[in-house]
Amino acid sequence: MSTPDKNAAPGTAPVRVVVIEDEQTITRAITDRLTAEGWEVTTAPDGPSGVRAVSEVRPDAVVLDVMLPGFDGLEVCRRIQADEPVPVLMLTARDDETDMLVGLGVGADDYMTKPFSMRELVARLKALLRRVRRVGAPAPSESEKQDALEFGDLVIDRAGRRVMRAGAPAHLTPTEFDLLLCLANAPGTVLTREQLLADVWDWVDATGTRTVDSHVKALRRKLGSDLVRTVHGVGYALEIPEDSEDGSGAARGATGASDLSSMPTPNLPDDDS
Repeated sequence: MSTPDKNAAPGTAPVRVVVIEDEQTITRAITDRLTAEGWEVTTAPDGPSGVRAVSEVRPDAVVLDVMLPGFDGLEVCRRIQADEPVPVLMLTARDDETDMLVGLGVGADDYMTKPFSMRELVARLKALLRRVRRVGAPAPSESEKQDALEFGDLVIDRAGRRVMRAGAPAHLTPTEFDLLLCLANAPGTVLTREQLLADVWDWVDATGTRTVDSHVKALRRKLGSDLVRTVHGVGYALEIPEDSEDGSGAARGATGASDLSSMPTPNLPDDDS
């Protein structure tokens, strides 16, 4: 008998997950574990059928293997995110930083390297779902409606979830934006990986994961290598970019400083990465 999802509100529909994986043993293990959470699971063994399943089911989340017959998981991610954005947890058999960054660039929100524990898989998926609910639920405060954060030539529009660097828009995935905002809320302060995992991913008991590291590298690739400072053995801090005009390193509300109304709405996720 399935156990109801403890995160679901009473009377709400069960979480729907599409698992796109060609290894039957892994598919069966994931299906059994998620079904035990009270979630509805639809499976697909290849790229084309995976895209069709997502289109038909309209799931709350997708578990997606990188290596698939038909076409690979990166192409699946591009196609499903172009149709309607959905949280994607990508699975990869190789602990390859390039593969992970490409996956994040085409719209994956998180990744796991095989082999992995089912407990960790469930924790990651629940964190993704909580983030989606948190982003969609609260209305922006008056200060968020009026102000943005500005650090030199970096402008973060909190309410509109848009970012500009040196006057050019940066197309960040939802996870990348949340990570940047978390660092920007404490500029110059070193935040540990554990703090970032708890604040951005809602994952408070994570150890031995490179998730934060890969997302930081994705931010550097899109916004510049000078933006986030690594403190080896500790974590990361937002470096204050020098303003090309006044050299100011202080954060300030950006109302009146930048024409945020002219910033284009980002096409999330960034498919050009």
